[in-house]
Amino acid sequence: MMTLQRDEYFARSAHDTLDLGKTFASALKPGDIVALAGNLGSGKTQFVIGICEGLHAHGHIASPTFTFIHEYNVAFGTLVHIDLYRINKRSEIDELGIEEYFRDDCICMIEWPELIADLLPSERYDVKIAYGEGENDRRIVIEKTA
Repeated sequence: MMTLQRDEYFARSAHDTLDLGKTFASALKPGDIVALAGNLGSGKTQFVIGICEGLHAHGHIASPTFTFIHEYNVAFGTLVHIDLYRINKRSEIDELGIEEYFRDDCICMIEWPELIADLLPSERYDVKIAYGEGENDRRIVIEKTA
């Protein structure tokens, strides 16, 4: 995997993380995969909500922690948010059919992507969110790979 582009950002609040997601949304196009890694509570879902708002997703935007997958209608097709946090076995991943969302009329955002590293396309955005020094500080690294 080769990194084509790498940017680093610092958020001082949940609102900053949301705003960065909105801004990042303008770089996305149908067919893109966004793999979001970070500790529990680090802001992955907040970043996704920003992307959804930036792409004018229709419907209530929430974490799919218990349902695993949420689909939102957007102008170009479908925006998909997948949260694999509660997955316990590989067979559960296989049952979800995640690869079906890797298509040209879809942007697919995946939290806890390390669980499906072998399924992810080599061309994607890797977003890594880490805690900063302050309680609400976050370091967000966005890499485009191919």
